[in-house]
Amino acid sequence: MNKIQNPIISGFNPDPSIIRVEDDYYIANSTFEWFPGVQIYHSKDLKNWRLIGQALTTTKLLEMRGAPNSCGVWAPCLTYNDGTFYLIYTNVKTFDGVWKDTPNYLTTTNDIESGEWTDPVYLNSNGFDGSLFHDDDGKKYLLNMLVDHRGGKFFGGIQIQEYDPVKQVLVGEIKNIFEGSELGITEGPHIYKRNGYYYLMTAEGGTEYGHAVTLCRSKNLLGPYELHPNNPVVTSKNNPDIPIQKPGHADIVETQNGEWYMVHLGGRPLSKLGRCTLGRETCIQKVEWREDNWLYLSEGGNEPFEKVPMPNLPEHEFGSLPETDDFDCKKLDVNYSSLRVPIRHDWANLEERPGFLRLYGRESLCSFFTQSLIARRVQAFNIEASTCMEFSPDNFQQMAGLVFYYNTMHMYYLNVSFHEDIQKKYLQIIAGDNGNFSEPLNQAIDITGVDRIYLKGHMNRTELQFYYSFNGDEWAAIGPVLDASILSDDYVRDNGLHYRAAFTGAFVGMCCQDLTGSGKYADFDWFRYVEK
Repeated sequence: MNKIQNPIISGFNPDPSIIRVEDDYYIANSTFEWFPGVQIYHSKDLKNWRLIGQALTTTKLLEMRGAPNSCGVWAPCLTYNDGTFYLIYTNVKTFDGVWKDTPNYLTTTNDIESGEWTDPVYLNSNGFDGSLFHDDDGKKYLLNMLVDHRGGKFFGGIQIQEYDPVKQVLVGEIKNIFEGSELGITEGPHIYKRNGYYYLMTAEGGTEYGHAVTLCRSKNLLGPYELHPNNPVVTSKNNPDIPIQKPGHADIVETQNGEWYMVHLGGRPLSKLGRCTLGRETCIQKVEWREDNWLYLSEGGNEPFEKVPMPNLPEHEFGSLPETDDFDCKKLDVNYSSLRVPIRHDWANLEERPGFLRLYGRESLCSFFTQSLIARRVQAFNIEASTCMEFSPDNFQQMAGLVFYYNTMHMYYLNVSFHEDIQKKYLQIIAGDNGNFSEPLNQAIDITGVDRIYLKGHMNRTELQFYYSFNGDEWAAIGPVLDASILSDDYVRDNGLHYRAAFTGAFVGMCCQDLTGSGKYADFDWFRYVEK
């Protein structure tokens, strides 16, 4: 029997929300501080997926300048009703401290593949993980978890309030319908209606190794809700040996043929209960409704499977993506992202020098505001990324090159800079580890007089080795083998001080800085990403 291999969407693609519209399936994923916001994937068979774009492509829809690491867009909810696609999302502004600033918004479109979404409607700021439920009587309801700062509680249960689509406001009384099970940390709500029951699905146990999918039901939308007899319905918390760990934040969909599937986030650690450099990925399980009107994994038990049965649908492949981007198109590939701000012509463009990506240097890689960085997700354990760059710095505060990046405090940066005192251009490595920055090279490499430099990084599980070349054929290793595992949620969060927001994954890309403010640019001839 043909199987679906998990994850179905690899690399940093958490918090999946899934819908079916006739024969097409769509998944929306969280993007946090990366711009544009909300990845939108498309499939015909639930096995093969392609990225068709992002929903939040303007600052009117998403303003993230100054957003802390792993804040920004949390847990979008994609729904479809009467010809309209609805997207609920949170734009988290703060994380550290007792309070959280979590404004929730709604945007809509009639054509999900066009990328044209309406101006956002502000809903509330009570908590995050907003979700829209369309009842069969025509009424609509917003759910979200409640942030309760009193006494260090934080997770205050799941609340619901009616949404008036005509007035575009929340109306009526706010009700807390589920305080959570004994697993705690209750978030990520979705409601479904079937056979006279309202089913409330939530994520519980935290988004680490205790993560789980909880299901409860009620005959009344406002409760009380009874727990599934075998709750949690999906978890890995009792079995560290299975490949898919951290399952949670689930959503379900029915196929054209009456089959049911659940998507959820999951992590693949480098070692048992270890670090997940690929971040939280999107996985799928086949599920079924049984005579007791409860949902179960079709394969039995409550642990996620690495391979699951295909639905009764013809397989629909999209073909492989090209490994090399020559920057010959009029716009950047959909797989690239920037940090916090849109990719605009004034700092990143393909027009000024056709066939090249020109990046104008702006703020440092530690900035929460205006970086000049174009990167893509690392989506396999063994990858090689390379680029060819032309850059003529005249100051040590001007840098450009190839970066493997997790956040402003964790990165490895192979870059070209300049020493004005001795008038030398040089190649160096800068490493950021828990905010401690170092230069792993004993001595920078003099490349004075070299116009074109080729840079490469080979990331294989826990190891990252940089290389450079003057002709693109003969490569020399530069610097020591670096610890790639620090580019992970698990490492960043485990700092021994306090709980950090760390919810993304490793990226690799091109960047340019000019800390003098004069805007020195770098030209990148091509970028290559190869999974080995």
